[in-house]
Amino acid sequence: MTRIVVSGLGIASPIGNDTGSFWQSLLTGSGNFKEASALPGKGIRVAEVQGQSFMEGLGLSPSACDRNALFAVAAARQALTTAGLDAGLPRPERVGVILGNSAGGQCSTDEQYARLYTQNKRPHPMTVAKVMVSSSASWVSMTSGATGPCFVTSSACASSSHAIGTAMQFLRAGLVDIVIAGGTEAPLSAGTLLAWDAMKIMSRTACRPFALGRDGLMLGEGAGILVLETETHARDRGLIPKIEVAGFGFSADAGDIVAPNLDGMTRAMSLALADAGLQAGDVAYINAHGTGTRANDRAETQALKRLFGDRPVPPTSSIKGVTGHALGAAGAFEAIATIMAIENGIAPPTANFDAPDPECDIDCIPHQSRVMPIPVAMSNSFAFGGLNTALIFRGTRLS
Repeated sequence: MTRIVVSGLGIASPIGNDTGSFWQSLLTGSGNFKEASALPGKGIRVAEVQGQSFMEGLGLSPSACDRNALFAVAAARQALTTAGLDAGLPRPERVGVILGNSAGGQCSTDEQYARLYTQNKRPHPMTVAKVMVSSSASWVSMTSGATGPCFVTSSACASSSHAIGTAMQFLRAGLVDIVIAGGTEAPLSAGTLLAWDAMKIMSRTACRPFALGRDGLMLGEGAGILVLETETHARDRGLIPKIEVAGFGFSADAGDIVAPNLDGMTRAMSLALADAGLQAGDVAYINAHGTGTRANDRAETQALKRLFGDRPVPPTSSIKGVTGHALGAAGAFEAIATIMAIENGIAPPTANFDAPDPECDIDCIPHQSRVMPIPVAMSNSFAFGGLNTALIFRGTRLS
């Protein structure tokens, strides 16, 4: 089977607008949660991308692009630079853009509803272009010059994992040589935050994945981008790839719209391992979906125990206590964290793990990062709507 490798990474996140600072924050478990600027005085804390530095050199105007598209372009530019493609794309018609985005331009939607309903003004002429869910992929295509397949996968919190897995399949099929893949989200508008708060699953204190007494998630924003290509194409360009995207599994629960389902989770992970030609025992580290809600973390623990059977579940951590839950971008954040864990031989910790929960009785890598060999790792994304994904990454030295 054609091997698919990672040749570039880029990120815009609440804990750093480059992969180095992002990684260091993950290792120290240092988040950056503050009261939402869109809802002062409401006590809702979120993880926001700080300042405008991520926009430097983009040449784009917020009047034309929603915040989620600006994040995507900034992260894609970094990823193309690290892939050695910043000077131009070889055969741009063979370069695709596949991004995950859960809900499109939510900040722009809020702004235009305010104009319409509270100021009695017509919406801005660029409203449709800013709010459409596919705009982020279009802007990455236009700014990079990629003229191959370009679209968005929208599957709630699994959006960017679906995008990465779909990109891998396009490359395997020979439809493209390179794909700019990942995800983006800018959900921290007043209306979106209040809608999430109405579900009673947002923490007012801290996101504590897998910990006893955890009381919910905290939202974040940003974009994570991977440049993927066939191994042959990468080596022909003179690269020595370090990481392979080895497997992708996905499933639908066909059950409850919000409640997690063990069968669906387990099936997605099993399919990812089968796709990679690996066994559960080959996995050294798991980057969990780990939202910090009682139901999700309990269900994910049970699914992992079912998958590994008599074997102990490998060391597992969630980064959402640091990054927040970036919805459509979450899987991309976590894929990048998983890749960097393999490259560095260090598993990031689960932040805010203040007390173990007997119902989450796995090794959650509490408090401190752990130096350990990670030849193979799995990254999970389990979304509302019963949409489950798992990605398998491994070091190319084992391929």
